Amino acid sequence: MKSVEETLLLQDLITHKNIQNNLSVPQLVEKILSRNEGMLTATGAVQATTGKYTGRSPKDKFIVKDEICENFIDWGHVNQAIDENKFEQLYEKVIAYLKDKNELYSFKGFAGADKKHRLPIQVINEYAWHNLFARQLFITPTEEELNTHRSEFTVVSAPTYKADPKVDGTNSETFILVSFKRRVVLIGGTEYAGEIKKSIFSVMNYLLPQKEVLPMHCSANVGQEGDVALFFGLSGTGKTTLSADPYRRLIGDDEHGWSPNGVFNIEGGCYAKCISLSQEKEPQIFNAIRFGSVLENVIINTKSRLPDYDDTSLTENTRAAYPLENIDNIVSPSVAGHPNTIIFLTADASGTLPPISKLTKEQAMYHFLSGYTSKLAGTERGVTEPQATFSACFGSPFLPLAPSAYAKMLGEKIDQFNTNVFLVNTGWTGGSYGVGRRMKLSYTRAMVHSALEGELNTVETVKDDVFGLEIPMHVPGVPDEVLVPKNTWANKSAYDEAAKSLAIKFHNNFKKFTQASDDIVQAGPLYKPE
Repeated sequence: MKSVEETLLLQDLITHKNIQNNLSVPQLVEKILSRNEGMLTATGAVQATTGKYTGRSPKDKFIVKDEICENFIDWGHVNQAIDENKFEQLYEKVIAYLKDKNELYSFKGFAGADKKHRLPIQVINEYAWHNLFARQLFITPTEEELNTHRSEFTVVSAPTYKADPKVDGTNSETFILVSFKRRVVLIGGTEYAGEIKKSIFSVMNYLLPQKEVLPMHCSANVGQEGDVALFFGLSGTGKTTLSADPYRRLIGDDEHGWSPNGVFNIEGGCYAKCISLSQEKEPQIFNAIRFGSVLENVIINTKSRLPDYDDTSLTENTRAAYPLENIDNIVSPSVAGHPNTIIFLTADASGTLPPISKLTKEQAMYHFLSGYTSKLAGTERGVTEPQATFSACFGSPFLPLAPSAYAKMLGEKIDQFNTNVFLVNTGWTGGSYGVGRRMKLSYTRAMVHSALEGELNTVETVKDDVFGLEIPMHVPGVPDEVLVPKNTWANKSAYDEAAKSLAIKFHNNFKKFTQASDDIVQAGPLYKPE
């Protein structure tokens, strides 16, 4: 396949006289400060703001419909199609727009720590701080690798270029367009850096299954005995927090592939939520935010230059981007064996799901396809309080293929490697959102630790009469009354109503998975609507 650099239009931009290639971290920091793109903080990190777009814009993401991918993409409201001609016209306009800029920034690197399955990429940015973000989030090549690097996918980011929906075929001024034919991601109209990271993840979700590799929206770590754990969950459910364990080495915090040889990180850095971050509760993340890191939409004291992680005046979706090397306890390179344990994380705003339950193989497939959680404030435009949502495979916004394709691969791997699966609720207890409270992080850590150490494999359980989940009766370090959700509610009838309401939502959502076997369908909540 031809390199994307061989296309004349992009080649013209790549060889632009003012493009700055693979600048070092100090050079990029100097550029950011001299261009007034950000502020140097007391921790040494750079702080930048993203304007009115402080989260992803899923309604503005499109895939170019062409002969390369037309028969493979799961087209719909997640994977919206855009006409190839519309893309080409906008592509040319954005390239011309960027060529007039005084300076551009290019990063060449990789997505995928496993050299057998990595994707050589290039990121071209209008902003220096976006290029620093890309450098910290993707895998930086050695000098030798850089000399032979040939990009197979390129991200072109022009945040100040705004689309005209009537002319360009977009839904708004913002656009995230993926062309598998051009092997280009085109981003404009938004300064939110997360679009750069997630666009490449979407690309990997399309390419890796062709190599018999399961792409996963999960964090991963490995214990002292070499046991590997995966943590699936949407943004805000605790993937980054729970995988940063001082007693386990971090493989990665968000995106992984599961190949025939084991697990590997797709990224070279972490993109952690900063809301209420403290050294006491999350020391590894707190201490990782130092020189070269990027703080996104975090409020900074203008005099002391100290970050205020409790200030959410810009957004609750405050973020920190830093390289994996800033975490002391990591696996390098970011590859490991096959998973012993899988944790499905959900932030249940109804307060009715158990804080931990052990899943059968069929229940695991049911909950993987369901991907239930509560979408938390700030992760997407317009989300201001938790909203119940079902995101297939815990990553529906990033799945170009049908969810069943990924679920089939996961089911086969669970069978092959006899992997234990748990559902962990990091959401509310004692009542729904607004009445109850978030589960204590110390309790969740204790439950996850017990699951990973095998302490819950033989413990006595009780079956939840609404959801059919097996709840451990005892977990070291956790009060027994916390384990059964109904016990934490003052109003038991209100619990019954809320639990049944959530069960109905599960059943209604699962109707779309018409190809699921009867065993998987029956593994859903026991309570069924009449």
